[in-house]
Amino acid sequence: MMDITGMLASRATGISVSGIRRIFDLGATLKDPINLSIGQPDFDVPEPIKAAAIDAIKNRRNGYSLTQGVKELRAAIKDRLREDLGWDTSDNETGLGALVTTGTSGGLHLAMMALLEPGDEAILADPYFVAYPNLVSLAGATPVYCDTYPDGKMTAARVEPLMTARTKCVLLNTPANPTGVVLSQVECDELAELCARRGVLLISDEIYDEFLFPESRTSLAADGKTMALPSPCRGAGTQDSVLLIRGFGKTFGLTGWRLGYAAGPRPLLREMAKLQQFTFVCAPTPLQYGCAAVAQADMQPIIADYANRRDMVVDRLSKLTDLPTPGGAFYAFARVPEKLGMTGTQFCEACIERNLLMIPGGAFSKRDTHFRLSFASPPDQIARGLDVIEEMIG
Repeated sequence: MMDITGMLASRATGISVSGIRRIFDLGATLKDPINLSIGQPDFDVPEPIKAAAIDAIKNRRNGYSLTQGVKELRAAIKDRLREDLGWDTSDNETGLGALVTTGTSGGLHLAMMALLEPGDEAILADPYFVAYPNLVSLAGATPVYCDTYPDGKMTAARVEPLMTARTKCVLLNTPANPTGVVLSQVECDELAELCARRGVLLISDEIYDEFLFPESRTSLAADGKTMALPSPCRGAGTQDSVLLIRGFGKTFGLTGWRLGYAAGPRPLLREMAKLQQFTFVCAPTPLQYGCAAVAQADMQPIIADYANRRDMVVDRLSKLTDLPTPGGAFYAFARVPEKLGMTGTQFCEACIERNLLMIPGGAFSKRDTHFRLSFASPPDQIARGLDVIEEMIG
């Protein structure tokens, strides 16, 4: 019998199964669990977006697109970046201005493969999105962890001591998963300036760019009426020193469509597009046409509803333990009180016994002292989950 196990590459065997998936497996046997574990919106895809995708399917736009994406979606992306950041994303002789990717994870994977090699280092926040360290490792490089406890902020002051001659990039996520923390514009600018001064690429993962609560928006005009996400991409020259990754799945409830995009230094985007030709080929074509219609969808009522859910979670959990207030996304990252003498994993396993699913902090961190609660669930289910947590802690 052939020894397949002995043939497996270390790049695969060296990666552990996600701690999130482990919780899903543990909860699979539960009947009607209170599920506050998954980072997936609970609202439907807006009708204009669905209609545009259906129209594309019916009109036989189902074949391959250009690797860089269909022109309608790329035009919408370029308009958005010009209006929001003032970036010129036109294509020129040095490369692409914007690249449509298979989700933001696809964009990040292409970026790491185009940028990193053995001996390089990439600085990540701790806690981090679960994929980040593995994407760095798959490229043969070494993840370096920036401790952001207790406030969850990856600031220039915390990053600079970690930089070495081997540092190739810094990966920022704001609003962040798992904390929901949003950096201020000043903090974003300081980090962008540090990276540019040290010759290190800053990668800004802004998958939750539109899923931002009102108090986290920054004024972009003297009249105070133009409000947007604080981003390291807002300064002069940032288009040549910051790789921006954004997407559609979280804001518009279409995570399964797997659509994102990248913009920034054109030479890097050119190499990412080359790698995409031989891996993902292109993002799903009819769904690209659907996402070209996102400007027709008004998401503010939904985000306002999620802000109310956030307020419920913070109001009840902040009386029990420590957590940074989420400024965006739909997560709360709370510390397991020391009086319980439990790790995050032990606490979450005890919650499973009470029919509640959450993710232990160790899935996102070198520490296992916290738990992540997702409030992308109906308010009544969130309230039931908070009842369990109060019982556990109280």
